[in-house]
Amino acid sequence: MKEKTKILLTDDQILFAKSLETFLQNYADDMEVIGIAENGLKTVQFVQDKKPDVILMDVRMPEMDGVEAVKIIHQDFPQIKIIMLSTYDDDELVRNALRAGANGYLLKDISPTELIISIRALNSGQVQISPALAQKLIQTTYIEDVDQAKLDDQSLNKKFEWLKTLTKREREIFSLIATGHDNNDIAQRLGTATQTVRNQVSAIYSKLGVKDRFEIIRLANKST
Repeated sequence: MKEKTKILLTDDQILFAKSLETFLQNYADDMEVIGIAENGLKTVQFVQDKKPDVILMDVRMPEMDGVEAVKIIHQDFPQIKIIMLSTYDDDELVRNALRAGANGYLLKDISPTELIISIRALNSGQVQISPALAQKLIQTTYIEDVDQAKLDDQSLNKKFEWLKTLTKREREIFSLIATGHDNNDIAQRLGTATQTVRNQVSAIYSKLGVKDRFEIIRLANKST
C-alpha cells in the first residue's frame, strides 16, 4: 500500500488550519496531516523532528513569516514541497516566495478540491500558482520592461534575446503557460489538438533550456 503524503499546515489562524485539516482527512485518503504550526519559527522547529512531504504555509505570521521560513527549510530540506496559501496577492510577496524556494503560491479562495489536486500535482514538478496571480506577475513584468525600454533599449533587447528564438505560435503558448494554463486549456484557446500543444511545449523547453512550467514562469519574471 502506498504511503500517504505527510502534510504540515502552517497558519496563525488556527480555526482555518483546523478546518483545512478536517477537510483533507475526510476527502483525501492519500494524505495525512501530521501537525499544525502557528508561525514560521514553529514550522522550522517541527521540520527538524518530523519531516513532512508537503507544507501548506501562510505568508504573514508573527515571530517568523512564511517567506523566511521557506528560505531556511529549502536550504536544509530541499526535498520538502512548500505551497504558500495566503489571502495576499501582492506581486513582491509572490516573487519573494518563489525565489526563496516555494513550489507554489495559491490564494485561500481556492476550492478545497482544487487544493487537493494542486498538492497531488506537486509530484509532477509543476509549479502550483493561481492563474490570476501568474497573469498579474507577467503583466507587471512587461509594464516594468516597457518603462525600462524608455531608458535603455539595448538593455531590454538583451534581456529578452531568448524570446527571439521562439516562433509566433510558440510565444503565444509561452505566455499561456506563464499565466497558469495547462495543455488542454491552451489547445482549446488556440483551436488545436492537445498533442500538437504538447509537441510545441517540448520545442519551447528545448529552445529555452528549461524542464518544466515553474522555470517558464521564472524565466518570464527573471528581470524582476
